[in-house]
Amino acid sequence: MDGNDIAQGKCPVMHGALTETGTTVMDWWPKSLNLDILHQHDTKTDPLTGFEYRETVKELDFDALKADLKALLKDSQDWWPADYGHYGGLMIRLAWHAAGSYRLADGRGGGGTGNIRFAPLNSWPDNGNLDKARRLLWPLKKKYGNKISWADLILLAGTVSYEDMGLKTYGFSFGREDIWHPENDVYWGAEREWLAPSDNRYEDVMKPDTMENPLAAVQMGLIYVNPEGVNGQPDPIKTAAQVRETFARMAMDDEETAALTCGGHTVGKAHGNGDADALGAEPEASEIENQGLGWMNPNLEGKAANAVTSGIEGAWTTHPTKWDMGYFDLLFGYEWELTKSPAGANQWRPIDIKEEDMPVDPTDPSKRAMPMMTDADMAMKMDPTYRAICEKFMADQAYFDDCFARAWFKLTHRDMGPRTRYIGPDAPAEDLIWQDPIPAGSTGYDVAAVKAKIADSGLSLSDMVSTAWDSARTFRGSDLRGGANGARIRLAPQKDWEGNEPERLARVLGVLEGIAADTGASVADVIVLAGNVGVEQAAKAAGFDVEVPFTPGRGDATDEMTDAASFDVLEPVADGYRNWLKKDYIVTSEELMLDRTQLLGLTAHEMTALVGGMRVMGTNHGGTKHGVFTDNEGALTTDFFVNLTDMAYKWVPVEGGTYEIRERGSDAVKWTATRVDLVFGSNSILRAYAELYAQDDNKEKFVNDFVAAWTKVMDADRFDLH
Repeated sequence: MDGNDIAQGKCPVMHGALTETGTTVMDWWPKSLNLDILHQHDTKTDPLTGFEYRETVKELDFDALKADLKALLKDSQDWWPADYGHYGGLMIRLAWHAAGSYRLADGRGGGGTGNIRFAPLNSWPDNGNLDKARRLLWPLKKKYGNKISWADLILLAGTVSYEDMGLKTYGFSFGREDIWHPENDVYWGAEREWLAPSDNRYEDVMKPDTMENPLAAVQMGLIYVNPEGVNGQPDPIKTAAQVRETFARMAMDDEETAALTCGGHTVGKAHGNGDADALGAEPEASEIENQGLGWMNPNLEGKAANAVTSGIEGAWTTHPTKWDMGYFDLLFGYEWELTKSPAGANQWRPIDIKEEDMPVDPTDPSKRAMPMMTDADMAMKMDPTYRAICEKFMADQAYFDDCFARAWFKLTHRDMGPRTRYIGPDAPAEDLIWQDPIPAGSTGYDVAAVKAKIADSGLSLSDMVSTAWDSARTFRGSDLRGGANGARIRLAPQKDWEGNEPERLARVLGVLEGIAADTGASVADVIVLAGNVGVEQAAKAAGFDVEVPFTPGRGDATDEMTDAASFDVLEPVADGYRNWLKKDYIVTSEELMLDRTQLLGLTAHEMTALVGGMRVMGTNHGGTKHGVFTDNEGALTTDFFVNLTDMAYKWVPVEGGTYEIRERGSDAVKWTATRVDLVFGSNSILRAYAELYAQDDNKEKFVNDFVAAWTKVMDADRFDLH
């Protein structure tokens, strides 16, 4: 291209080459294994590489920030006027919707990373106009800078709003670190249309427990349920069933669900006083001159009363800026009938309401406005279980206040991990069962003596490595649950999980628990040390003397410290590292391996090293020989990669979804394999890593890389170390 091309109006770059509009590798070859989920938070996207936020936030003037937040709440701006002159309701909704994307099944979502700043969450229909709330907070983020993350600021804004309106909150912890790039590979549903009918994610929409896992919200683009009813059709009893299921999938029981619903609607209002079709596009589709703001309202005219968000219009209570019992007074004090908002949304209105019970207009306090309830609110009145809980709340406001404060704290802190990670003067000291508490472990024992006892115990290398792996692999970086610390593998439900081979596990634990009792070490430490001993033995058999790094101090949790039911979701249904699949699934076994790998916080090359090493050490579930491409099982060699990439062999599919590795000359079967094994040779990226380790000069590098990745997994939940 030369100057004449530009002068003639031709584009100087290839169209689509610099934006998302170009055709990607996955567009061309959709069945290719997409490894992007392992690169979600590449350091290249982080402008603060090396910055330690969790240390810096301790320097924050916490009181000054809270004072500034309270001042901001009452500083109404013409460009986005505050309802009733108070932004509390808006900031609570911002915090709620940031945290409310959390789901228990895989721990993803939630407010712990500030991900609501990015697509798709910043442009979900349910998050309409929360871009304005974030923009209102910008002056404080600008002022306090790196001492406060967006993730902390957003959730603090909601908590301070409740305090300013009169609630005694349970507490607040700082320490959430921001991400700098969208989490594009989180699965939010298969729909290609916002608010597509709920039927798409249920086997039977009338049976809420048939919702597709790991999803929690009922429709694409919603946080919880459709406030107008199931698929927009009002029916409080049906809505109650969906509320119960979706909140359970977000780690809330019935009482917490009722407390959050009633307390969340005790303040603020919904917005639908206008033409929803007049709104501009969502932030990600908005014109460049809007500078990241979406849902532009040409009819706002500087009046809070003109706002349109959900399409539902009105406040739930008589005094929407006060924490009181007004929600119950109206919901249970009146009969309600279906109506339509000015924007055409289904909602409920009270019959023959007294004028003094009506809230004032959000812009003009000299006027009164009609309150409303959503279908989810009516569910609190009409569902027998929720009604009984509400009646208990109404009989004891102090009890309601406490239940809500604790549920709000859980909502906003569910993905922060254990209490030991909490920072700041308002962090509560009480251990809560959902925090998966673990007592401190001993550090004063003789590590070398423990290792010697393990080596002399008679346990096989496979027993030691497999048990340590099974204990540690439950860790989820998404919500910082699971892991080896606590040794919960010896407690229900983990001790009985099929993936943990209960009979073998019980035998191994019987030996390791005895060593722990004799030496003063925790069982958790002994389990990890046993795995390390096995790795060291395997490395030595391969010709390398290595010492696997180890830091004592893990504790042993008890049954009383363990919410067994909430650990059910951590049960593995597959483990590519131990070549195990509980049953056939719609997704491939290699995709399941990527999901586990991302939750463990591992990279693609760390995954490659671990799988290759686990195979040659003989740690497959049930002792199967799939993928054990070596004649020297038990040695930490590069044989898996050498033989996988050796063209002396061919790969033949057989019944049952497995493969035979045959010698080309004789056609004799040399080894067998699964898809998880062969993907390291078929996928171009993974093959590049496999070829690296198959090189003659990388035997020592492989051992070192395996040890580093192994230690990373064993220490993933040692928050005191990183």
